[in-house]
Amino acid sequence: MNIIQLKINNKNRALAVVVDNKIINLTSSDNSINSSYKLFEKVINEKLDLNKFLETLLKGSNKFDFTFDKLLESPEEYNVKVLPPIDHPDPYRLFISGTGLTHTGSVKSRDMMHNENDAKKDETDSAKMFQMGIEGGKPLEGELGVAPEWFYKGNGNNLVGHMDSLLMPDFSLDGGEEPEVVGCYFIDNDGNPVRIGFSLGNEFSDHETEKINYLYLAHSKLRNCAIGPSLNTSLEFSDISLSCDISRDGIDLYKSGELKSGEEYMSHSLKNMEYHHFKYEMHRKPGDIHLHFFGTSQLSFSTRDWKFKAGDKVSIYSDQFDGKLENTIEQQSKVNFEIKEV
Repeated sequence: MNIIQLKINNKNRALAVVVDNKIINLTSSDNSINSSYKLFEKVINEKLDLNKFLETLLKGSNKFDFTFDKLLESPEEYNVKVLPPIDHPDPYRLFISGTGLTHTGSVKSRDMMHNENDAKKDETDSAKMFQMGIEGGKPLEGELGVAPEWFYKGNGNNLVGHMDSLLMPDFSLDGGEEPEVVGCYFIDNDGNPVRIGFSLGNEFSDHETEKINYLYLAHSKLRNCAIGPSLNTSLEFSDISLSCDISRDGIDLYKSGELKSGEEYMSHSLKNMEYHHFKYEMHRKPGDIHLHFFGTSQLSFSTRDWKFKAGDKVSIYSDQFDGKLENTIEQQSKVNFEIKEV
């Protein structure tokens, strides 16, 4: 199933599924389920079968009188906002994180960032971490593999959806798209992570800052990120094709071509990446939501001679997900605050 969340007339939320480009309003069948959080909370904690429960809701649900494609193109025409397909009623209980250097080919982009001397490429920490994944990222059943690179991205306040702006803070040196697959998880009442599906994501970062020194990685990651527009609850995480386009004033700046993701193109297995995230007790608190970015094999930053500007448009899409994820870059004004003492 491909699940979406909508806000209608700027006030009422609705949970829907996309079937053959038609949008079926599940909330019209049960008003108590007006978000994906409420759906998964009920299904998981009451130990229901997701597909059977959705089929029951579908029988009594109404269709919207516009298609999904039309909605994504011009949501304002229908006075409907496309929300991220999963969020949390308390944004501080939604955790965003990710792993890097997980894809065969990703080490090349990172090395170009951290070491411009070709002769020393094999000495970078990036190359070492990547090789560790190649050698130990896909352990045998019952064994533990090597931990991948891990980073903290923020909480629900950092999360935006389709057609929302990705903000470049005044202090940032640049922006950088990262087209990725995002794992979405709900923590059940017993503290077990439940994978509820996958979404397209743009793990927007500041690679110019990261390039100064690898220890600035944490600073470069604390930016907005986007997911959506749909949540695929049945995707096989094995062979996934994505693409990313960037344009300015209607003119193409960058087209990635086909980007491969999924376990077949990664140095770590899905189970290994999940284990090393959820092994920490603080990541297993009942009722929390986790969004985990699984990395990409290619960035525009490694080859481009331009920087992001306000108004630039980023589109990420895949045949395995319903709808393009489109966002526009916005330059934030200078942040003014004062450090006070008690």
